[in-house]
Amino acid sequence: MIHDDATPLAQDPDALPTTSGPLKTVTVGGTRYTLLGTAHVSAESADDVRQLITTGNFDAVAIELCDARHHSMDNPDAMGEQDLFQVFKQGKAGMVAASLALGAFQQRIAEQSGIQPGAEMRAAIEECRTRKLPLLLVDRDVGITLKRIYRNVPWWQRFALFSGLIGSVMSRQDVSKEDIEKLKEGDMLEATFSEFAAESEALYTPLIRERDRYMALRLVEEAPPGRYQNVLVVLGAGHLKGTGEHLEAPLPESPTAERQSLEATPPTSKVWKAAPWVITALVLTGFVIGFSRNTELGWQLVLEWFLINGILSGGATIAALAHPVTVIATFFAAPLTSLNPTIGAGFVAAGVELYMRKPKVRDFSTLRHDVTQLKGWWKNRVSRTLLVFILATLGSAVGTWVAGFRIAGALFGSGAA
Repeated sequence: MIHDDATPLAQDPDALPTTSGPLKTVTVGGTRYTLLGTAHVSAESADDVRQLITTGNFDAVAIELCDARHHSMDNPDAMGEQDLFQVFKQGKAGMVAASLALGAFQQRIAEQSGIQPGAEMRAAIEECRTRKLPLLLVDRDVGITLKRIYRNVPWWQRFALFSGLIGSVMSRQDVSKEDIEKLKEGDMLEATFSEFAAESEALYTPLIRERDRYMALRLVEEAPPGRYQNVLVVLGAGHLKGTGEHLEAPLPESPTAERQSLEATPPTSKVWKAAPWVITALVLTGFVIGFSRNTELGWQLVLEWFLINGILSGGATIAALAHPVTVIATFFAAPLTSLNPTIGAGFVAAGVELYMRKPKVRDFSTLRHDVTQLKGWWKNRVSRTLLVFILATLGSAVGTWVAGFRIAGALFGSGAA
């Protein structure tokens, strides 16, 4: 809704100042959308945004942010407001860790370049607040984009993709000039995954193409023809062409259904859903076969399963510098949780760690700064608990496969009776 005291529109919408970034104008119905392509690490882009808004030509401003990123930008300590136990319970630990890693990358760029990435978005937010202009958030939630990337790429690329993400942002090296240049064409996600996106259609689609379409649909929803006269759309230069083309093409009269389809997380394949239960059934069957042959063999298989799972998962929590009680609890829990697909060793480990070392106010307040350095992930109780969860989960997964092959070898190998 346009506020009564909003700056009146200028008489000539074409009287716009020269900008460092590209401009594209699309008129749909009675609404004129002016798309400004910005560089996410550029003081000039922030100046462009301020100059355009101060012309008084626009009665609404749309920006390439989602609610979560907008909240994080307005409240840098928003990450610390989350209930960590619920994060683990809802299976969001990986996404939170990835968001922290991206934030660390962003902070390193700011310290190195002297420019905070997203300065042009902050400029738009501040100007809209000052002039009481409607601010429209049109980008897709970053968590949904990460999930759709994860589900869209083949399973064998997932580990390389996310280990590359974590590894690059936790590196002690300075961010390269090439990475900073990439941010001038895209955004944080695009710069991080650009090495893969150029060669992977499965990655390019949810990262770039879907978001171009999504932002066009959101514009039609939030600023349909006739609601506003002139809308300034601030988005990364890499999205200018695609989003503009979608606006120029006929869009559905009711864009909500298509927009919601782009927000849906692709379902896990039936094979992956069934895999944990199949593995559990195979292991238990192995125990039964072992005991049916002789009691000694049966107890040998159970002991090996217990030790391999416990040592690998518990040992992984040691690598995360977990509390000794957490290590012991994980050692005993992992062999049991590996046979129960409804609960994971990581959840147990994180729960015990939270109980033994409850994060303090200081941990939340310094979280964003601490994770910019490798040692900070172990120093801060919040990020360390995330590491405990992730490493315990990985240790248990490896232990399940190693122990499973050991059982199969003992039962069906050349030396089996």
